[in-house]
Amino acid sequence: MTDFSGLPLVIEAADLLPRLGSPQLILVDLSSANRYVSGHIPGARFVEGKRTQLGQPPAPGLLPSLGELEKLFSELGHRDGAVYVVYDDEGGGWAGRFIWLLDVIGHKAYHYLNGGIQAWPADTLSTDVPASVNSPVHLRIDNAPTATREYLQSRLGADDLVIWDARGPQEFSGEKVLAAKGGHIPGAINFEWTAGMDLNDHLRIRHDIQHVLEQLGITPDKEVITHCQTHRRSGFTYLVAKALGYPRVKAYAGSWSEWGNHPDTPVEV
Repeated sequence: MTDFSGLPLVIEAADLLPRLGSPQLILVDLSSANRYVSGHIPGARFVEGKRTQLGQPPAPGLLPSLGELEKLFSELGHRDGAVYVVYDDEGGGWAGRFIWLLDVIGHKAYHYLNGGIQAWPADTLSTDVPASVNSPVHLRIDNAPTATREYLQSRLGADDLVIWDARGPQEFSGEKVLAAKGGHIPGAINFEWTAGMDLNDHLRIRHDIQHVLEQLGITPDKEVITHCQTHRRSGFTYLVAKALGYPRVKAYAGSWSEWGNHPDTPVEV
């Protein structure tokens, strides 16, 4: 079975196992380098998470340059007909950020392996490393999945906006300061990324996540803009909102490293 049609965004190991040989498949592992070397899903290509970020202060979480993106996707063998399956070893932060990258380049055929490498049967792991493909790739950037600082500031206070802050409670409250300013974006709702995972079920997305979010006011009738410090943890929250079918989801890639270091941004504590 090689057809991926009809599968949801979030899939299980049982969905992927019979499709590992599919010529459509590009399997991306965003685990730590040591974890990848010690054993990964057969055919998976390793991508260091930091390659998905610009990596320059004050906002290292911004999008890499077009040239760097084209280099990365060239190595993966990117093509229009590909179906990506993405996973990591931390419950979906880096993998979710990679899915945001796929949205940014306009590629819509992708899936997240629920729970990542923790949820994969250990007896089927491989240490074989696929060769880089290095096929020519020319990408176009779609700005729609991304909220800039200016856009977010212009939307503050809107009735149809919810800002999902995926950082820890102490960062949100301003007790833990990781930028020039501590605190949070006015009106933001704090729901830490790891609270969306089932720690007793291999870091899979918790089954009641939709109910939990709706109780917090993170609802599908609103535009959801999610962020953390560098848009790694909020890769997971971006992924969750997309998987639930929320129609208006954006990532604030600059995140708190940009907002908290900018002189003209309002802050609540």
